Amino acid sequence: MIRIHRRGENGCRALDAPPVGALDPDVLWVDLIAPSREEELSIERALGGIPLPTREEMAELEASSRLYREQGATYVTVDLLHRGDEDVPFLDPVTFVLTPGPLVTIRYFDPRPFAMMEAALERDEELCVTAPGLALHLFEMVIDRTSDVLSKTVARMEAFSDEIFAERGRARSFEPYVNRLGRVRQANARLERTLAGLLRAFVFLGLDDRIEKDTEARDHLASLTRDARSLIDHNHAVAASIDFQLNAALGLINIQQSSIIKIFSVAAVAFLPPTLIASIYGMNFDHMPELAQPWAYPAALGAMVVSAILPLAWFKKRGWL
Repeated sequence: MIRIHRRGENGCRALDAPPVGALDPDVLWVDLIAPSREEELSIERALGGIPLPTREEMAELEASSRLYREQGATYVTVDLLHRGDEDVPFLDPVTFVLTPGPLVTIRYFDPRPFAMMEAALERDEELCVTAPGLALHLFEMVIDRTSDVLSKTVARMEAFSDEIFAERGRARSFEPYVNRLGRVRQANARLERTLAGLLRAFVFLGLDDRIEKDTEARDHLASLTRDARSLIDHNHAVAASIDFQLNAALGLINIQQSSIIKIFSVAAVAFLPPTLIASIYGMNFDHMPELAQPWAYPAALGAMVVSAILPLAWFKKRGWL
């Protein structure tokens, strides 16, 4: 689908369009949403032959395929988060092309910043001025949304921390927390990938002549770069905290398992002397004089009880219980 945003008297007007033959000079933003090859070629022709990357090319990871210039256009591909309200957000590439004319974006999913940007364009006419300025405002929406997802990740991580280190309920199982914290760590890694990609993109966009020569755009890009760096630092701190909690949960699991083994070990030692006494009196010897005595049975029981209590008392005195 092709969605075209055209500059008008009352801000930007958006409309869904079929493959186009030529672009109006007032077109500020061409948004390609899961485009067919026919739609891609029609936009390439409308842009005067400026090529657009295919979905396979967008998925490539090397920097030369994600940040480059060609025929006067600047190409930036960034992995953006979507479905950010889920435990582990999804991550897919979006390409931004700053052409001599409009901004062109290519995407195969619906990240929330794009809907936020369309709503903002309808409210604020000042956003509908230049394509580079619109691109920077769109990146600002991306930064804001990424910050929101990071805040939710931090909240989930702190909730797990409160549960793991709670004073009460120590007998509960900690295995589920390992799985939950692992998912939080996965979300954290995807946030890191998005933020690192955005930071590289901002540095590359700073070399574009249209932004470099525009003081307002240059200042805006510098602000976005600072925001990305601060979020990366914050995300690193969150990652360290998640790793600590994972180690703590694993340590508590080991402590629980050690306590269980300790109980079995104490029980085994406590029952060894009574078992020895019972084994002795279970022997089939002809000459065991005490077996004929009336006090023999109570004495054997008493010896077994005493022999079990003495090791337990010794363990308690030594602080092993």
